Amino acid sequence: MKMGRVLVLLGVNALVAILSPLDAAIVQNSQTVTTSQKLEDTDEKRVSIEFSAGRLAIRPVDEGLLYRLKLRYKKDYFEPVTDLSGNRLHLGVERIRKGFRGIFNWNSSGGGNEFDLELTREVPMDLHINFGAGSAELDLGGLALTGLEFNTGASESRIKVSAPNREQILKAQFNVGAADFQLEQLGSLNAEDIEINAGVGSLELSLDGSWQRDALISIDMGVGSLELHVPEDLGFQLLKNSFLTSLDGVRNLVKEGNAYYSLNWDEADRNVTVDLDGALGSVTVRLIR
Repeated sequence: MKMGRVLVLLGVNALVAILSPLDAAIVQNSQTVTTSQKLEDTDEKRVSIEFSAGRLAIRPVDEGLLYRLKLRYKKDYFEPVTDLSGNRLHLGVERIRKGFRGIFNWNSSGGGNEFDLELTREVPMDLHINFGAGSAELDLGGLALTGLEFNTGASESRIKVSAPNREQILKAQFNVGAADFQLEQLGSLNAEDIEINAGVGSLELSLDGSWQRDALISIDMGVGSLELHVPEDLGFQLLKNSFLTSLDGVRNLVKEGNAYYSLNWDEADRNVTVDLDGALGSVTVRLIR
């Protein structure tokens, strides 16, 4: 038994000895770019963000700038993109060659790709974000969004809208693969139609914020859990289109067929309908003050 432990320890030490130089080489091979673009006009922009893996952060920028970014990336595998052409802005990194994916998760650690981006509040923008894997922390509060599309694969993503959107969004779309996904202060997004397509994982939606109009939230969920935080003064309706999805926290809602209504549905200033189509999982509704 002791000999077996010795062999295991020797194997671990050998593995560490092999991986340590690789980790060091990867960190040394990273490069950091910091840049910004002055605000020259307030014409609407189509903004595309491309980031394959790592840590992504987006927030509003101070006045006078269209954007400011700090980007850390592996220069042998990726290259930065900062392209402003007319009313189209393309930011992020693009993969220039494929590399092995080791047993250590380089991209999600402190030594991996990192993208910190600040966007102007002054320019209306149709924002498209393609984010592969890693962690994302986005605060879209106070931006002037006319459209929003967020696509992610295997990630932990948190999006909040800490201040009201300055423009109206007819449709916002979130496509989530295998992820833990949070949306906070969704009312401040100022969207009439919100579509969420989720594969495997957990969804947490907070329907607080400043609702400017009635809204529809359509959720197509594969396998996982959904948690809804609903303000008590918001008119709320849940349409559940799956008999294989369990439901909790609806004792204070009125049931009619496959629909669950809040008691204040007819009197509320703003009404939000959540239309859920789920394959297998659990749904929890929590009322918040």
